[in-house]
Amino acid sequence: MTINESSEMYLETILVLSKKGAVRSIDIAKEMNFSRPSVSIALHNLAKEDYISIEKDQTIKLQPKGAEIAKTIYERHTVLTEFLEQLGVKAYIAAADACKIEHDISPESFKAIKKLVKKNKEEKK
Repeated sequence: MTINESSEMYLETILVLSKKGAVRSIDIAKEMNFSRPSVSIALHNLAKEDYISIEKDQTIKLQPKGAEIAKTIYERHTVLTEFLEQLGVKAYIAAADACKIEHDISPESFKAIKKLVKKNKEEKK
């Protein structure tokens, strides 16, 4: 299974939800506004490729390679959101646009944006 944008979104959502406690498929469905059957299929595919595990109590856990992808996507999302906000974009628009960009941006471009965001934050202190 090649990791695609949809799979990245599931992994990122699991990461974010796990910060609040145990994650179940219903939590993912509600958060992503997807049907439970769609979520079930996606989770089954992610588990089959060892990106996640579905525990006996039906909680969802990120496996190391899934966690690595989730953390990368989440970092891109937060940095890109902050970057767009620094440009004057409203927070809700910045977050929505960051979600679209985070899956396609090259590592080189992201590194440059991250460096600029950090620089701008330090200058504001």
